Amino acid sequence: MTERDEHRPRTRAEAAAADDSWLTDVAQAAGREAGGVPVELLGDYLTLLADAATTGRKPDPAELDAVEMLGRRAAELGVSAGHAVQLYLSAAKRLWAELPMVIRSRSSGAVRDAAAAVLHVVDAAVGRLAEGHNEVRREMVRWEERLRHEFIEDLLRGDADVGRLVEQAEPFGLDLGLHHQVALAAPTGRISEVDPMISSLEHAVVDRFGDRDVLVATKDGWIVVIAPGGSDASGRPRAKLGDFIHAELGRSPRGRPWRVSVGRPYPGSYGVPRSYEEAREGLAMAVRLHLDAPVIEAEQLLIYRVLLRDQPAITDLVQSVLGGLVHTRGGAEPLLATLDAYFATGGVSTATARRLNLSVRAVTYRLDRVRTLTGRDPTDPAQRFTMHAATLGARLLGWPGHDDFSAPL
Repeated sequence: MTERDEHRPRTRAEAAAADDSWLTDVAQAAGREAGGVPVELLGDYLTLLADAATTGRKPDPAELDAVEMLGRRAAELGVSAGHAVQLYLSAAKRLWAELPMVIRSRSSGAVRDAAAAVLHVVDAAVGRLAEGHNEVRREMVRWEERLRHEFIEDLLRGDADVGRLVEQAEPFGLDLGLHHQVALAAPTGRISEVDPMISSLEHAVVDRFGDRDVLVATKDGWIVVIAPGGSDASGRPRAKLGDFIHAELGRSPRGRPWRVSVGRPYPGSYGVPRSYEEAREGLAMAVRLHLDAPVIEAEQLLIYRVLLRDQPAITDLVQSVLGGLVHTRGGAEPLLATLDAYFATGGVSTATARRLNLSVRAVTYRLDRVRTLTGRDPTDPAQRFTMHAATLGARLLGWPGHDDFSAPL
């Protein structure tokens, strides 16, 4: 816009442009074109465009702050960022279509200056609109994540008010009256990023089990998966949750192998924490027992729970049967590891040797040392059960590393 144009009196056509009545028609048409977006989200945007086209005035910071607040308002009303931006672009297009009638008496240079001024307003306004919208969305995501975290903590702890827990569960699609089971996935090595794995795993679990009664989160460095248990709607048993999770995590290049522990399905609000405790116990036992299996099912650990139910008795068994191993050079651990591998391989010395990376002769020597130190023969079927139970008990108790057998597990 030339200096002469800036100082000349406004024409009747330009005065008409300042009349808000024609802007109202533009706003309503833009709202319809944007899919029924409320025209209140335009605020003074059309006035800014008209001022830019007729006077070349740029919006001041306060006016752009108002546009950003309108972006926040759009997010609060549930209007998507795409629809909000479409509203603003449609309004600019329709307003410009009306402006040539107002400024047709101007020179081509003045028209170019007006177009540049309008585009400046559109660029600045749309940017601030999107910024305000995105900020509210980020706040909503943080709020939802906080609610999700609090709900997971209350649900797995098992001591929250049942009524409040059921109310909390509804937005997450969990019907606590149904059967649910919990799976825990723990990395066996160092991992780079967990969040992308969670997102990928959640999509896979939803595709497999449906979008109801499914929840994926993190707790204490583990991935927690809550999924429907029992049978599906047709009465058929559901797919093995642990195997499915392990296979999905195994496809990720971001970390080393994972170990998955799965609790049994239980109904009700207390069923989820009960299944969670079984899964957590499974991970702990897998470490204590040096289990190689990548997937641990709660049913597999029932015998160990039986052993630990009477801890004084299992402690007495370990001390009575295996106590003599501590008197050998190098300590009891090498001999205990040999017994553990020997029983795990079904009492086959060659398989035990491969498992321990030893020679068969070395395995035979160690079994002879066990026989000498304990007075019991692990190769004798009559004595094998007692020695096997004592070996499992030693692993569960952390013996011989822990001398205090009275400490709770």
